[in-house]
Amino acid sequence: MFKHLRCYLGKISNFTQLDNISVRGISSVSIRMASSGIDRKPNRLINERSPYLLQHAHNPVDWYPWGEEAFAKAREESKLIFLSVGYSTCHWCHVMEKESFENESIAKILNEHFVPVKVDREERPDVDRVYMTFVQATSGQGGWPMSVWLTPELKPYIGGTYFPPDDSISRRGFRTVLGVIAKKWNDDKANCSTSASKIIEAIQKAIEVKTDTSASVPDMESCDKCAKQMSQNFDEELGGFGGAPKFPQPVNLNFLLRYFACHPGTDLGQKSLDMVCKTLKAMADGGIHDHIGYGFHRYSTDQYWHVPHFEKMLYDQGQIAVALADCYAITQDKQLKDALVKLLDYVCRDLTHPNGGFFSAEDADSLEHEDDSAKKEGAFYAWTQTEIQDILKDEKLGAVSLSDIVLEYYGVKDAGNVSFDQDPHGELRGKNVLIIRGGVNALSEKFKLPYDDVIAGLAKARDLMMRVREKRPRPHLDSKMITAWNALMISGFSRAACVTGETRYSEVATKAARFIREHLYDATKQTLLRSCYCGEDNSVEQTKTPIEGFDADYAYLIRALLDLYEATHDDNWVEWASQLQEKQTELFWDDENGGFFTIAQGDSSILLRLKEDQDGAEPSANSVSAMNLLRLSAYLNQPNLEEQAQKLLKSFANRLSTVPYALPEMASALLWIWKGHKQIVIRGDAKNPQTQNLVKHVDANFLPFKIVIPPSINSSDSFLYRHLEGHLSGMTGPQVGVSEESRVFVCENFTCQLPVKTIDELSAVLK
Repeated sequence: MFKHLRCYLGKISNFTQLDNISVRGISSVSIRMASSGIDRKPNRLINERSPYLLQHAHNPVDWYPWGEEAFAKAREESKLIFLSVGYSTCHWCHVMEKESFENESIAKILNEHFVPVKVDREERPDVDRVYMTFVQATSGQGGWPMSVWLTPELKPYIGGTYFPPDDSISRRGFRTVLGVIAKKWNDDKANCSTSASKIIEAIQKAIEVKTDTSASVPDMESCDKCAKQMSQNFDEELGGFGGAPKFPQPVNLNFLLRYFACHPGTDLGQKSLDMVCKTLKAMADGGIHDHIGYGFHRYSTDQYWHVPHFEKMLYDQGQIAVALADCYAITQDKQLKDALVKLLDYVCRDLTHPNGGFFSAEDADSLEHEDDSAKKEGAFYAWTQTEIQDILKDEKLGAVSLSDIVLEYYGVKDAGNVSFDQDPHGELRGKNVLIIRGGVNALSEKFKLPYDDVIAGLAKARDLMMRVREKRPRPHLDSKMITAWNALMISGFSRAACVTGETRYSEVATKAARFIREHLYDATKQTLLRSCYCGEDNSVEQTKTPIEGFDADYAYLIRALLDLYEATHDDNWVEWASQLQEKQTELFWDDENGGFFTIAQGDSSILLRLKEDQDGAEPSANSVSAMNLLRLSAYLNQPNLEEQAQKLLKSFANRLSTVPYALPEMASALLWIWKGHKQIVIRGDAKNPQTQNLVKHVDANFLPFKIVIPPSINSSDSFLYRHLEGHLSGMTGPQVGVSEESRVFVCENFTCQLPVKTIDELSAVLK
């Protein structure tokens, strides 16, 4: 779509791509350079709550937050808005801040000729999405920091991403770009405004998704095609998809596991499982995995999963946790469970507010030493060989130095194990990013030590290294708490509770859900808020005008609540999910064409009302909503919700049929429709150990297309029972506490097989 749009936009204006900017004419712009230092009093961002905005509160740039104050100034002074969008753990955002936004002469240009506006993309994904669509459409690429110049009517005129401060042989510097744009605007505002209007109209036309009234829900061929496309893009040697940089892509893993569940006896089905296992194990062994403090970094800069971009994002932890839990449920592979447990330990330790919410991210950059002036990427996580040897110098396993074992196991080298290609700025020179190249068995054989001793020795070494690392300057913590990302993490803890049987995980998930209900939900309007913030003494704070929740906040939380119900069997979570689904439909549903818009109506500052049509680092809200509607339809016995899901799928029929690889999460919903789902009804005394074992067995299995009705759902006091009473009345046993033989009904369309009473019988029926 964007390829054709770029051609069209090129005809509208020859000034839509920054590569075309000439340095000629810069001298004719009247810019008075500062001859002395600018007073570094805080700017308006000091009154914000976003950690990213607060990072810029002492820039000499006269930043405004996104809002009417900035818009009014642009209109009154007839100036372009310079919109800078980023997030607090963005490495290149930090670079551009240091190079340009802390530069007083560049700040002088920005302040005199533009209205500078700073936006946290995590706080305002609606603003980010509109202008990123423009940048991608006009330049063919996108990323952060995003830099866009807007007319006073907020229409994008020209845009890009990171700019170096000064000109080079291959690229125009930010200082030059500012001068040329200011001159162009001052010389011909009318033509620039006309071009911007035509650009936004062209983008609006290009992104419209209309339902073909004759279209049907795509068939299983789309799912087969999706699995084949993933297979073709799979790295057979190293796991993952594509080459460098290599991302975890949990949406791919989730689809492949569901495809396997539907096709366990086929070659493609088995390969789907194998691709997930290989990828997750390679990630767990790789440098993308923090082997000392646990959790996963954002992505690997190389194809080997070795040297990562070191930031840790909550949305990655939540989605990877689900993939690990589901794959473990199928394979019972201990390495996967170990990685899952460590990931959740990391989140509980470093990303959890005392009241239960989850923080957003940890930065990639930090000071190497307390008295350093400049941060380095990976400084907190990388090691020299000498550091490790000093920490472990007194530790031995038998006659073998523990440091020798650790150096061998994690691929540590005296000169460092990071190549120049992986570290062009030299921030990791002489350092090692820990990566497991061989297994414990190989170590045991090489050093002639018992396997269990090696395991214990490595655990002790990690503990000692962790104690030392905790004394280093920590990376910045983005303590913003986002509804959507918290929901992804709730799903991770809920799935972990099911497959491990550990109630501590469901307790964490429950506490987080209650946190959202208390701090990120307006009970009066029954609407969600996007974010809240950690204040002094861990108080939970909100902005003066709270940001309303977006489509993804609703979609992810509805899914999380259904996952939490399946982990706790408390159907109050299903009831809240049902209420949120009604509100999501009211606010975001496209009655004419189907599908959900990313934003509700009513905000005139958002020029495009978009629909997400691709699963990326986070799944599309439409993809998640398709499955939510199907699950809720089954739980609530409401066929209209399945009809709504089908209309949604029809609206994306062309994309699902041609490039299903772009929407793997949505393709999972197709599997539900075409393969059907099971209703698993467990009857008996909920306190009876036999009943409890049957419940645990159902929970621990990977059964992605099912609803579960535990023995506690047995009277009209239950929300779910009231919806399913007609189906459950014949199966319902006595009240909890009354002795009754335990049994399980496995049904499809509530046509049930004979009840089973033992784990072996249940296993056979579930297969």
